[in-house]
Amino acid sequence: MTVTRACACGKAILLGEHAVVYGHPAIAVPIPARTAVVEVWDAAPGTGIVIVAHDLNRRYRTGCLPVDQDGRFMLAAVGGVLQEVCPGRECPDLEVGVRSTIPIARGLGSGAAVSAAIARGIAAHLGITIPQDQLSDLVFATECLLHGTPSGIDNTVVCCETAVWFQRGQEPEAMTVDRPMLLVIGDTGVPSRTSESVARVRRRWESEPAAVGPLLDGIGELVAQGRSAIAEGDLPALGRAMDHNQELLQQLGVSSPELDRLIGAAREAGALGAKLSGGGMGGCMVGLVAPHGADRMEAALRAAGAHDTIVSQVEPSV
Repeated sequence: MTVTRACACGKAILLGEHAVVYGHPAIAVPIPARTAVVEVWDAAPGTGIVIVAHDLNRRYRTGCLPVDQDGRFMLAAVGGVLQEVCPGRECPDLEVGVRSTIPIARGLGSGAAVSAAIARGIAAHLGITIPQDQLSDLVFATECLLHGTPSGIDNTVVCCETAVWFQRGQEPEAMTVDRPMLLVIGDTGVPSRTSESVARVRRRWESEPAAVGPLLDGIGELVAQGRSAIAEGDLPALGRAMDHNQELLQQLGVSSPELDRLIGAAREAGALGAKLSGGGMGGCMVGLVAPHGADRMEAALRAAGAHDTIVSQVEPSV
């Protein structure tokens, strides 16, 4: 039996979440330490495509209405890739096994990574390569099922697998990274629903535009500062931009006591900068640390109640 394997990594937003929804730029990076992995093999004739979601202990079949959101978005990824790579052809008979080490609903791109891995795996098993931009569009369509009006940043970073400067309506840019950036991510253990936090900011923006507009503008300015810092290898400057970004996100109302506690612990442990990453209201925070500082940071985050920690490094541009 031939088994085709494909994977996709998670992502973290360094700067710019929420403001990116309103046309400002954002910087996001891949998190290769956590991945979604898919294995595809031929199934018995007439089976159609069956998704075996090992982490959820569930099975989903094409042609059958799934009873939960997880099944709907995974089957949407299957339908999307089939439409792209073999339009008009009869549905192949396949089993698709899915496993992921990316925590769900934590702002780390779990849904986008699973969708990308499914699409890559099925296409590769059928002997077809999906261009990166086509894959990103396909994953974005499934993201809309999860998040309503996503910014597009998750699918872009997960499919590009590089540090990305992202601005809605413009082509994403692979960023110049001058020196390694060591990151420690702390998981609050509290689910973060991007659609809910985006809706909260939207309501505030509509009711208090004079107050919210300058906060979003300020975040956009910090993203530009962060880009320069990354290109020049000025990690202290990047850290300061991250800290200031967190202050503005707190003022937007998307932080939480759990996030604030982990961010405070990270700073006390020597983080160059620390902030929430993603939608907020739970989920994860990210700390930028000096070389050899990850162990101390992880210990501090666990002592402050982190549900999990992830160490990842963004490598310099080739």
